Amino acid sequence: MIGLNTAAIYILQTLGSLFLLIVMLRFILQLVRADFYNPLSQFAVRATQPLLKPLRRIIPSLFGLDMSSLLLALAVQLLLMGLTLLLAYGTTGNPVQLLIWSIIGVTALFLKIFFFALIISVILSWVAPGSHNPGAELVNQICDPFLAPFRRLLPNLGGLDISPILAFMALKLIDMLVINNLAAMTAMPEILRLLV
Repeated sequence: MIGLNTAAIYILQTLGSLFLLIVMLRFILQLVRADFYNPLSQFAVRATQPLLKPLRRIIPSLFGLDMSSLLLALAVQLLLMGLTLLLAYGTTGNPVQLLIWSIIGVTALFLKIFFFALIISVILSWVAPGSHNPGAELVNQICDPFLAPFRRLLPNLGGLDISPILAFMALKLIDMLVINNLAAMTAMPEILRLLV
């Protein structure tokens, strides 16, 4: 029975995390004002539209943020963590604590998306600079608003852009000092830390 629970947790976390990633991508794409007509943007819209359409009738945007996408991501994370705990321990535990863990998980995913987008952006700048591939354009649209403050701080180095290094350091420090400490302070179980 333990093997079946482990397999169920693995499948649940894999598929749930994939959908959660798509929902968070939709939130980030709208946040950075990415090209809506990009094929990858269209995929994110189509994949999340069935659940977001009814939510948008109830939940308005706030300060230009797509709150319905953010709340859907939080609900998916909450459901994912609750089902993982139920399969692993037979209980979901304290609902308030589960909500806090879900907020930590969504925040960690938000940071990871920027981290991996930066890695892809750096690699593409070496391999295919100026590429007009839809994926490359989308990655640049995600990274550029995040890198802009770092680029303003750094002097012109003759075409060498080291702003991603500062961005990587900032993201890693936030992950180490905020996300990991919050997970530890709220006693997040080890099985849920795989989702963070």
